[in-house]
Amino acid sequence: MSSTTPTRTTATGGTDAAADLEAVPLRHWGRWVAAGIVALFTASFLLSLARNPNMEWDVVGDYLFRDFVIKGVGITVMLTVVAMVIGTVGGAVVAVMRLSSNPVLRGLSWFYTWFFRGTPLLVQIIFWGFLAALYQQIEIGVPFTDVTFASFDTNAVVGPMTAAILALSLNEVAYAAEIVRGGIASVDDGQDDAASALGMTKGQTMRTITLPQAMRVIVPPMGNETVTMLKSTALVSVIGGRDLLTAVQSVYAQNYQVIPLLVVAVIWYLALTSLLSIGQYFVEKKYGKGHGNASMSRRWLGRGDTR
Repeated sequence: MSSTTPTRTTATGGTDAAADLEAVPLRHWGRWVAAGIVALFTASFLLSLARNPNMEWDVVGDYLFRDFVIKGVGITVMLTVVAMVIGTVGGAVVAVMRLSSNPVLRGLSWFYTWFFRGTPLLVQIIFWGFLAALYQQIEIGVPFTDVTFASFDTNAVVGPMTAAILALSLNEVAYAAEIVRGGIASVDDGQDDAASALGMTKGQTMRTITLPQAMRVIVPPMGNETVTMLKSTALVSVIGGRDLLTAVQSVYAQNYQVIPLLVVAVIWYLALTSLLSIGQYFVEKKYGKGHGNASMSRRWLGRGDTR
């Protein structure tokens, strides 16, 4: 409990203003000192960037909205959306397989998750990008026989864009599966028993009861996965994936304006991740109703006593 100085009463029966000021203790002074130090160093760093002639801000402004940059941004967004859609749907399927009573399905889903989470995404991207070095032809036919219905040149089928989508999507499936599995496991088993007593099948229970309740747990990490996926698309530049980073790399390899063009990419990545973070906030707010998110939101917005 904080101590205060008693207010002195004047001869006229009023209170002493100086005593009132003394009665108010300086609260959280350590926070203010730390905030001031951080603000000072941040302002100093930003000022050094603004005044550094090597940043060439005029070059940054000139390239920021060039056609090749906008096209690269579009490819980056497209890769993110496609990879997250495939990853989320595939992750839900793999998660259900992990929770299945069938040992074969459990084993296959475990192996899939183990493999794709255990190998670096960059290695997977390079593997798909150079798939033709392993299989020159992709054949469709009857397994374990010489019967072939169709054959395709691997380089023609799995180009840089296809390889990028395959690598990003298959990798995301493994991570999404664990997120979905954790969300499903967070729902009380009694819900399944109640649904079974009402005559609902396991599929109906999963779709109408378990998954809607699990969304509260699933949404926050999936939002983080989306932001991570957006940034991970930069890795496809190693196979010429035509994303944002590939676009700026192709230009600074010719004019040697490395730093300004990288700053252009940074600005776009920050803008896109900021938009995703705003969307994530509202989605979390929607699914977090009644679970304490309102008080958390007030704390972030500064509305409420956080002591």
